[in-house]
Amino acid sequence: MPIVVGDIVEGEIIDFTHEGKGVLKVDNFTIFVNGGIIGDRVKAEIIQIRKSFGIGRLVEIIESSKDRVELKFHIDESRGSIPLIELEYKKQLEWKKKKVKLDLAKIGGISDIDIKDTIGMDYPYRYRNHTQIPIAKENEKIVIGFHEAGSNKIVDMKESILQPEIGNRIIGTIREWMERHHIEAYDKRTGKGILRHIGIRTNKEGQAMVILVTGNRKLPHWKELLDMLRKEDIISIYQNINRSKSSIVYGREYIKLFGEDRLLDYIGDYSFYISPNSFFQVNRSQAKVLYDKAIEYLDLDREDIVYDLYCGIGTMSLYMANLVKKVYGIEIVREAIEDARENAKLNKVENVDFIVGKAEEVFPKMLNKGIKANKLVLDPPRKGCEREVLEAIIELNPERIAYISCNSTTMARDVKYLVENGYKVEEVQPVDMFPHTVHVESIILMTYCGSEEK
Repeated sequence: MPIVVGDIVEGEIIDFTHEGKGVLKVDNFTIFVNGGIIGDRVKAEIIQIRKSFGIGRLVEIIESSKDRVELKFHIDESRGSIPLIELEYKKQLEWKKKKVKLDLAKIGGISDIDIKDTIGMDYPYRYRNHTQIPIAKENEKIVIGFHEAGSNKIVDMKESILQPEIGNRIIGTIREWMERHHIEAYDKRTGKGILRHIGIRTNKEGQAMVILVTGNRKLPHWKELLDMLRKEDIISIYQNINRSKSSIVYGREYIKLFGEDRLLDYIGDYSFYISPNSFFQVNRSQAKVLYDKAIEYLDLDREDIVYDLYCGIGTMSLYMANLVKKVYGIEIVREAIEDARENAKLNKVENVDFIVGKAEEVFPKMLNKGIKANKLVLDPPRKGCEREVLEAIIELNPERIAYISCNSTTMARDVKYLVENGYKVEEVQPVDMFPHTVHVESIILMTYCGSEEK
């Protein structure tokens, strides 16, 4: 008999989806279930039936996985934001390597390649230097926390194991301030209320930048909040105005309420100014691992000229600048380029040019002007590279490419195009930038091998 809504089924979780849901196979029918880890034998209730799969609700873990670990701390936050937290860390690293391998094979059509073991962390907790935490109101109570997987429901939390302790204390202070001054959570359906999200950026020295995301310009009693936060090492407080009804966290307008314009942080021996809307790797220790690997893959020398596409605030550009003749960094966010130029001055680097604009527009124009390079770094957003960028890379024909990505599916798509146009994948190194989540950062070394070896 076919499986229908309301059925209670049993099975073993054999995999995770890209969202972190458990994958069951029952009578050759695939069912996705929130909760549980690979190896758990579970009982689930079918709540939806789709064309080729079902969605289930975890009822009971009948038998625990041999790879399940007992946590030595209490998890206050949504399990949906850290779905692998109870899977042995070594097994998490193995699963992430497998994910990268499968995506490259299925999407990229590339299977005979050297994929290294995922580089993990000695202490895979409290690594996030930037958190964005939603706020809501439920039953007349303020709720601050991350969403349940696949849901709009926020799981109220007092702290997150992913962020430094100062971030947790800031959450508590903001909650107290909201309750004391009757600051309403914003409801994007009605347009009423004040606070939508809390953004917290922290640096290596334990200092913090707080970003209060509001649905409009109104933000009463913010000076009282500042007084309450003075016991913490707060560098600055910003108000971000986001009137959008979409799920995007930050709007375009920032108002500095207090303190410094930017936060100062470090990767290795380099210092970086970070504006409230700048991209900076969320895990600085693993970012160093990643950048060191990129340097190794590019095999840099003093005569090299390098393009760094999607350069952000210039972290990778500056990290390799002292090893090469010239670097060109391209980034669409104007404020990030302004930070990058300041970061060049801060680190006394003079051989990098930072250009603001869309990579798919600026990069081809620079090539048409005769600005060439023999090596290239790609670190695109999750959506991957635009086709115009890939076409321009083929035109440039760099001898080595280091492709960095947090999304192995779009990475595999882009790599497939480059391989079809004369490049060879030499090696793939996954790096665990996001422990206990299903996300994995990867860096791929590609070299040009000529059209006859496509």
